Amino acid sequence: MDNPSDTQPEPDSADYLLALEQGWLPIREVARQTGVNAITLRAWERRYGLVMPQRTPKGHRLYSAEHVQRILAILTWLNRGVSVGQVKQLLDAPQPAINDPANDWDNLRQTLLQAISQLAERKVDETFNQAMALYPPRTLCAHLLLPLLAELERRWQGQFGAQLERVFFYSWLRSKLGARIYYNNRQLSGAPLLLVNQSDLPLEPNLWLTAWLISSADCPVEVFDWPLPIGELALAVEYLQARGLLLYSSKALNLSHLPRLLANITCPKLITGPTVCIHSFELSVSITRIEGLTLAEDPLTAQAALHTLGVI
Repeated sequence: MDNPSDTQPEPDSADYLLALEQGWLPIREVARQTGVNAITLRAWERRYGLVMPQRTPKGHRLYSAEHVQRILAILTWLNRGVSVGQVKQLLDAPQPAINDPANDWDNLRQTLLQAISQLAERKVDETFNQAMALYPPRTLCAHLLLPLLAELERRWQGQFGAQLERVFFYSWLRSKLGARIYYNNRQLSGAPLLLVNQSDLPLEPNLWLTAWLISSADCPVEVFDWPLPIGELALAVEYLQARGLLLYSSKALNLSHLPRLLANITCPKLITGPTVCIHSFELSVSITRIEGLTLAEDPLTAQAALHTLGVI
């Protein structure tokens, strides 16, 4: 029997407390250690038998150190592009996969592409929800969403109706990820990371993917979806007591304004988005001139850089 409440402690259960003393871990702690949320852990158990925890008399899940290592091994396979339905055979009896491990990702991507072409919002939402229940955000971003966005951009080149599809999907994506970020923020405390859209373009998908990945790593995110003028950016950092500042842009920046824009901002600063490729040489020079400045090209490297900096 499934028990969603097992994300909460059992203060009155002697068996539960004894199990914790013996080194067993509750699902909330396993989620914290591995980055795989409780919903996904329960889905892996019910649908695929990937990780089978012990249960208390009240049905609460308890995990061992071996369970944690198995979860990390699962993540290793997922991050290599193997679908969740193929992982068990690789873990239990390592051998070449019978099917192409990319097939499931391809099928998901094709389902979404078709739904987007038909402006079928409910189908897009249902497909994404199913994937989100099975895969951690970083894996989902790497193997589904970023490849999907790249394929859409290729398809939209010179296609009639391209702008219609783009506005439909980008609007859905912003609403979907914005809701997840809002929910994550409500569960978190502490100073937020401030993420500012410097490209003055609406509906930037990679900006929202970046914010989602960061908030999924237990870091509150405050998204300003429009540029701030020189002086007001430092004011926002001060008011929010931001733990870090991330500037996103998909366009060329006026780099001569960058030192003034970032003046008096002492928290870690990161620039991300296509602008990093556009200004690769100039920004590499700016790193040496602006203290605490880091560069990242995409949502995955931005999240990794913030982790390295100790911001998340």
